[in-house]
Amino acid sequence: MKHTNPLTIVVYLLVGAAIGFGMEIALVGGGMQAVVPPYTLPITVIAAALIVVALAIPIRRSISGRSQARINPFRAMRVVVLAKASSLVGALIAGWAAGVAVFFFTRPVIADTATIWASIVAAVGGVVLLVAGIVAERLCTLPPDDPNAPDGPHAH
Repeated sequence: MKHTNPLTIVVYLLVGAAIGFGMEIALVGGGMQAVVPPYTLPITVIAAALIVVALAIPIRRSISGRSQARINPFRAMRVVVLAKASSLVGALIAGWAAGVAVFFFTRPVIADTATIWASIVAAVGGVVLLVAGIVAERLCTLPPDDPNAPDGPHAH
């Protein structure tokens, strides 16, 4: 399995920002209230980030030989998929919350500071999940079979 492509993460961030900003424009334009991210969102997202990294650490210990415990390869694959999904969901959440924050900053009437801080904290929580997913994905990476071989698929 390949590592998550940085371009994919950037695309998810931009799509999330467009959804967040566009959703707020549509809601306010339709006469409804703007959505303010709850403070429980970053708490939940950061808890998920901690769980993803905690699941990846035993796999890394087993891979590096620091632990005698054998890890089921299916479990390791599930953790890698969870890590990849976490990085993409974290990018979407961070982008969405950043889009909401940009919406609040671009209003002619400045929004309440609690509203702005809620969106900024949610964006930071999304970034934490994004980084935790990438770190967990790297922790589950197998070392090359031959450490003396040059890197790359076409190396001779």
